[in-house]
Amino acid sequence: MHVHGNGGVVEYWNSTAETMPRQELEQWKWRRLQAAMDHARRLSPFWRERLPENITSMEDYAARVPLLRKADLLAAEATSPPYGTWPSLDPALGVRHHQTSGTSGNPPIRTFDTERDWAWCVDTFCTALHSMGVRPHHKGLVAFGYGLFAGFWGMHYGLERMGATVIPAGGLDSRSRVRLLVDYQIEVLGLTPSYAMRLIETAREMGVDLAREANVQIILAGAEPRSAFTTRTIEEAFGARVFNAAGTTEFGGVFMFECTARREACHIIEPSCIEEVLDPVTEQPVGYGEEGVRVTTGLNREGMQLFRHWTEDVVVKRPHTECGCGRTWDFYDGGILRRVDDMRKIRGVSITPVMIEDVLRGFDEVNEFHSSIRTVRGLDTIHVKVEAGDISGEAGESLCGRITEEFKREIGIRPQVELTPAGSLPRSKWKAARLHDERELAPQA
Repeated sequence: MHVHGNGGVVEYWNSTAETMPRQELEQWKWRRLQAAMDHARRLSPFWRERLPENITSMEDYAARVPLLRKADLLAAEATSPPYGTWPSLDPALGVRHHQTSGTSGNPPIRTFDTERDWAWCVDTFCTALHSMGVRPHHKGLVAFGYGLFAGFWGMHYGLERMGATVIPAGGLDSRSRVRLLVDYQIEVLGLTPSYAMRLIETAREMGVDLAREANVQIILAGAEPRSAFTTRTIEEAFGARVFNAAGTTEFGGVFMFECTARREACHIIEPSCIEEVLDPVTEQPVGYGEEGVRVTTGLNREGMQLFRHWTEDVVVKRPHTECGCGRTWDFYDGGILRRVDDMRKIRGVSITPVMIEDVLRGFDEVNEFHSSIRTVRGLDTIHVKVEAGDISGEAGESLCGRITEEFKREIGIRPQVELTPAGSLPRSKWKAARLHDERELAPQA
């Protein structure tokens, strides 16, 4: 237990791990890395070729082990589907199979978890949920499609392990989920930011005031970057605190979670991973407070291991001393800021989906939106479709004009804005893909 600056009390899921002195923590990670590399060299054909012998230090490891790209994993799995040469254990020992969402348009990465791997994965969720204030007396609703994507599976089992009651709302529609939130007075909600916005819209259509009629107190909104405006909108609509956390299918668990002591300080679960932050161009380390790409090494998984995985996640690392919670784990300021592969250049201006979302969420009339990049008469242009209820005529033209001017002011580009009928744009129950680069689909001359 630790009392931080604003007088609040922080309790830890595992106080030994979360407050371990830095020197001991670094020694722990080095021992775990040596054991993980030894395991991988002996049992994984893929890693036997990539991991040099006689690595003598963390610095030596970073200098001699090549960066791992998604294409490397796809190639390894393609040699003998589904897992190819990647595994470090017989896949028959797996108790679960998961795979990436495929929202990028690439083939999915496929993974399995042994019983031990899954127990560790669930524990990372317990660490995150406990830090957010989840306790055994709470009821949690997981608004997530229970399928091949790993997503919130770990949250479901984490809630169970903590002794909380779990309502798995995987097969329900949005109206049914809103009714569950109200009828059961559920305190903990897990979902994506995009789907949180959908539930808010649905509740309004039903005449339900979530902040007054429901009892949600803690929202874990993960799996995709979100704008500050979206966070505020969700918190105001539910009357709850929105927390950030992130994990990946390739890694196998949660690697960071947002702290109660400092807003947007997402602590790295350091006993489980080695996190490097590298310059996206030079691939050299950057210091605290500098943007770079997150490169991760997993220390706890035995079936599907990761060493120096280039994640495409853009982050800014800060030292643990800048957060008042007492944890000795460094943190990412703001979590994952964006993804390198999400950034697009239009007429020399770099644009990400979160930038577009931040503009459009500033208009109360906009219920849903979709954007694309097109080439019109040789000029790259953003085309934005927006739903705005029953607005039409002069009011619709006025809204489109205001959106256009706000885009120009905030982003530097004047888009084409199209008003679409209510209900015409798709809603996502998982990761929303609201920016499509249609230039890549155009036939080449």
